[in-house]
Amino acid sequence: MEIGNKDVYFWNHKKTKDIILMKKPELLAPAGDWRMLKTAVANGADAVYFGVDRLNMRAKARNFKLEDLNEITSFCHENNVDAHLTLNTIVYENELKQLDEILLAAKEAKIDMIICWDNSVIQKCMEYELPFCISTQASISNSVSAKFYKNLGASRIVLARECTLHKIKTIKETVDIEIETFIHGAMCVAVSGRCFMSHEIFNKSANRGECIQPCRREFEIKDKDDDYSLILGEDYVMSPKDLCTIEFIDQLIDAGIDSFKIEGRKRSPEYIGKSVSTYRKAIDLHAEGKLTEEIKKEMLEDLKRVYNRGFSHGFYFGKPINEFTDKYGSQATTRKIFSGKVLNYFKKPKVVHMKVQAEDLKIGDSVYMIGDTTGCVEATITNMIRDEKPIENAEKGIDFTFSCDQLVRTGDQVYKIIPAEQRKGLQ
Repeated sequence: MEIGNKDVYFWNHKKTKDIILMKKPELLAPAGDWRMLKTAVANGADAVYFGVDRLNMRAKARNFKLEDLNEITSFCHENNVDAHLTLNTIVYENELKQLDEILLAAKEAKIDMIICWDNSVIQKCMEYELPFCISTQASISNSVSAKFYKNLGASRIVLARECTLHKIKTIKETVDIEIETFIHGAMCVAVSGRCFMSHEIFNKSANRGECIQPCRREFEIKDKDDDYSLILGEDYVMSPKDLCTIEFIDQLIDAGIDSFKIEGRKRSPEYIGKSVSTYRKAIDLHAEGKLTEEIKKEMLEDLKRVYNRGFSHGFYFGKPINEFTDKYGSQATTRKIFSGKVLNYFKKPKVVHMKVQAEDLKIGDSVYMIGDTTGCVEATITNMIRDEKPIENAEKGIDFTFSCDQLVRTGDQVYKIIPAEQRKGLQ
């Protein structure tokens, strides 16, 4: 690799003072639809992962169609972004023809990698000469397992979520294979999968991508003999907090991990935009030697603005103790409320023309503008013009213009960003 490559940088080892040539980790982002995919690309993802409407672990999420693959890979490759297709469920005998159909379409579309763990998918990937990555569902936790999958032909492995940073380093030093780890997003009480709770209660198998997450709810213990019951503690004892590594992302980079994976194919475009842009900035600043503790604290607060269940360091420094969320749903510090739609965007002056259809807007408000082509753009309203005169606010029914450096499109939905506590008051 050339020294001038943008993905390579010089790193000054703190202990030995040696100057070491390092490679930036790939930043891998989730995509459930075009809004999410384009938001991920616009905010600096090196690669995206997604599923089609069959055989992937997010069957309940938004998914692309098989016929979308060529368009997806063309868009990604035009933007120097890799496209990873998830085929990471258990595959039944009657689905082998579907598997062939999907893999042949993936090969034709030039998908960069297949994410899988069922042996049928591995075998088919080898037959069709498709690069494949072993999913975290395989629970790879040691170098022998890593070597086994390497010998099968895997290009990369996603280690089990319960691996500590020390174990990851050991595996990385022992086996010459690309390693991918999660850096942000939801964690499962079953750690790397294989949960049967949803299947047992609702006949919706998590291992087929159908999980409806009953574990996230509050539970009650009932005494069968006497007529009383107890709420099981103050915490949601089967609902872990979300993983967040921004406070020690530099340690993960220095460990030589090849790919950093953000979880969230079921989440919103603004979650994708905020998480991808934040980790993109952190990786780049670290390469420049400018990632300070103060900046990481600011980034942590930024990540708290979008959907999260509270944050945990996961298993990176040992088994997390009592790292469960204390309420149902999101603990984000902000919420979005629908305000209106974009009527036009004037490229030369970089001005948005919008109409307020619901929530009022005023100077100083921040908004998301979301659309299938635009993805998600965040902006702050610094000026408002109506009929060539400045105004301070706009109520329902009013149209006005404001400056915005980022391109948006006619029909994009505009959401006002408000503090979470203010949203509660509105309810």
